[in-house]
Amino acid sequence: MTTKLPPALRLHPDDNVIIALADLAPGAHLPGLERPLAQAVPRGHKIAGVKIGKGAQVIRYGQTIGVATADIAPGEHVHVQNLGMGGHGADYAFATEVRALPGQPEPRHFMGYHRSDGSVGTRNYLGILTSVNCSGSVARFITEAVERQGWLSEFENVDGVVPIVHGTGCGMSGSDEGYHTLFRTLQGYARNPNFAGILLLGLGCEVMQVPDLVGRGRMRTDKNFRYMTIQQSGGTRKTIERGVEQLKEMAEAANRITRQPAGLEHLMIGLQCGGSDGYSGITANPALGAASDLLVAHGGTTILSETSEIYGAEHLLTRRAVTPEVGEKIVERIRWWEDYTARNGGEMDNNPSPGNKKGGLTTILEKSLGAVAKGGTAPLTQVYKFAEPVTERGFVFMDSPGYDPCSVTGQIASGANLIAFTTGRGSVSGYKPTPCIKLATNSEMYGRMAEDMDVNCGDIVSDGVSLETKGREIFELFLRVASGEQTKSEELGFGGAEFVPWQMGAVM
Repeated sequence: MTTKLPPALRLHPDDNVIIALADLAPGAHLPGLERPLAQAVPRGHKIAGVKIGKGAQVIRYGQTIGVATADIAPGEHVHVQNLGMGGHGADYAFATEVRALPGQPEPRHFMGYHRSDGSVGTRNYLGILTSVNCSGSVARFITEAVERQGWLSEFENVDGVVPIVHGTGCGMSGSDEGYHTLFRTLQGYARNPNFAGILLLGLGCEVMQVPDLVGRGRMRTDKNFRYMTIQQSGGTRKTIERGVEQLKEMAEAANRITRQPAGLEHLMIGLQCGGSDGYSGITANPALGAASDLLVAHGGTTILSETSEIYGAEHLLTRRAVTPEVGEKIVERIRWWEDYTARNGGEMDNNPSPGNKKGGLTTILEKSLGAVAKGGTAPLTQVYKFAEPVTERGFVFMDSPGYDPCSVTGQIASGANLIAFTTGRGSVSGYKPTPCIKLATNSEMYGRMAEDMDVNCGDIVSDGVSLETKGREIFELFLRVASGEQTKSEELGFGGAEFVPWQMGAVM
């Protein structure tokens, strides 16, 4: 069912702002406003629906998004010139709004790669995982040598070789929080079900020692795992030769694995947004939330992340926590972030970015309220640290920065075998070994960047498509991509530069 929407929309009865759904010219008449607009207002931006006095709360989604820094007349554009962060508090009301998802949906499945540990991959890659930046170039050299030799084409069930390179692993403490976070991240990538095999490559003298990763990390259970260091192998050329030999052995084993039916309890999807705009919280994010609810109702798992971008909206999650203890974990992470940013000379409200502001988002509170919509309405079953293995099914939260590549890196390390990414400004990225579905928040950007976007959610505004209908469309795409359909970012070859571990602590 579709319903034509007006040129501006009040999202909640308590809101004192309305949202422009098109570029509005001076003199435009809007329903509910006595006077025409005195100034142009871009689509996605806010307009005062009533008089808002200086110091008064500005309300969107029925929630506070900041305070007026000046008197705002009805019909006036509300943005950085008259809206500031202001103080805010939250009633966490732990576990008071836990609602089971309705109905028992029909069983569904996807075609995936079953692993010996019980997980199921949506892709069948071989990975070269580096322990340190110093082995990154050689990992790429090995990949290039495999491509030149051409033998990978003989293995029709193998999707390719992915070098996982990064900028850390040495010049760091060997025992602090940063070390343990990187250790978990490398360990998690080695175990991600989208990898059919892993070659772990180190230099030899780094802080993040290969023997520690192999021993304490116990990287994989399927035996399709090799490791080596450049120093012990005799230098670059010999390491490349040996690496190619190892990968060919692993490809033979990986090629014997074919797609087989798997229940949706084996799908784990990372929920992301980047380059957000004023439409994000109206179209793509709540539509993805509807798809998330559908997957959870079928027994699957979705991971919401970006702690710095739920700031000011965390009380909506604590209410949905299955227990007060789970809700307290969210608050503990928020408090950790307040300390983390303070001791590093930052602030929790340093968002939105310039692109977010151009798209109509003014404060981090406003951005967070829209971002949380990606998580739908399902109960929050657990909260995890960055790159911790996700073991609870359902809707969960994983702590991470708001920086998209870093946040996705943590989700993949935690076990995500699919990523869903909403964007209003037009983010371009991919995250091998995990396919990334791009959801456009507005039709204009979708039309301009159709080669990068998988789904247009802008038709929720432009054509009145319902959130339920769009959520079902996204859910069905989940299953097709999980079964092998390529995303736009995969077709374009993205995924070679987006492994970004969260680097904490001093670089020494």
